[in-house]
Amino acid sequence: MKLIQSRDNAFFKQLKRLAESGRERRKAGQTLLDGLHLVEAWETHRAPVEQLVVAESALAGGEIAAYVGQRDCTVLADSLMRELGIVETPSGLLAIVETPVPAASPDVHADAVLLDGVQDPGNLGSLIRTAAAAGVRQILLSPGCAAAWSPKVLRAGQGAHFVVNVHEELDLEHFMTVYCGVTVVTCLADSTSLFDVSLDGPLAWVFGAEGTGVRPALVEIAARRVRIPMPGAVESLNVGAAAAVCLFEMVRRRNVMPAEGQGAGIS
Repeated sequence: MKLIQSRDNAFFKQLKRLAESGRERRKAGQTLLDGLHLVEAWETHRAPVEQLVVAESALAGGEIAAYVGQRDCTVLADSLMRELGIVETPSGLLAIVETPVPAASPDVHADAVLLDGVQDPGNLGSLIRTAAAAGVRQILLSPGCAAAWSPKVLRAGQGAHFVVNVHEELDLEHFMTVYCGVTVVTCLADSTSLFDVSLDGPLAWVFGAEGTGVRPALVEIAARRVRIPMPGAVESLNVGAAAAVCLFEMVRRRNVMPAEGQGAGIS
């Protein structure tokens, strides 16, 4: 194990660029996984991690020390791990991995979630996680969305990225016009209650940016416009909450039973 204590170290400088710059991540074709849960999820669904970075104090004991064991890794002084600034309280474990590329073009015959201009990393990661939990296997992001493979979005996704295809910088308008299922947009104007519309598949759900919602051009070409009934004294839901309501109403209608050993959970 190699211990790095200086911020002038070349490896640390590269690590910091990966943590801070989307351009650097695209150039290198790499991203960072933060935390043992995310690293283990990657190894479960993708491939063994080849480059591990661990905080010096994390080697003193606990689950990270047990996971690292005799594996080859780079050790960072705790101050340098904090300086990376991925999260306010570093987990103590990072992995450098190759950024996945979707295996094929989006499937116009399968369920999909389309995200229009979702810029908050936490919201985007939560939306990907919700879609994956509902059984949707493709997520399409418009230009203007947060970078799906940034460390903060990955952390919010909690490993969901690794079981779906994420397509970035997509022309959502074009996809909606060629989609062979039903496109559904959430909005208030000229819409029908979510509980009163057919949700037979395949469906492409369109959710919009925080505050502004779905662009009018996408609303116009959607086959169905739905709203979530809200008897309480509020006007709208966070996009992540709205997506969860819609997607799990779809799951309920289809009466999908979880696979053995799986089920509802909150974490």
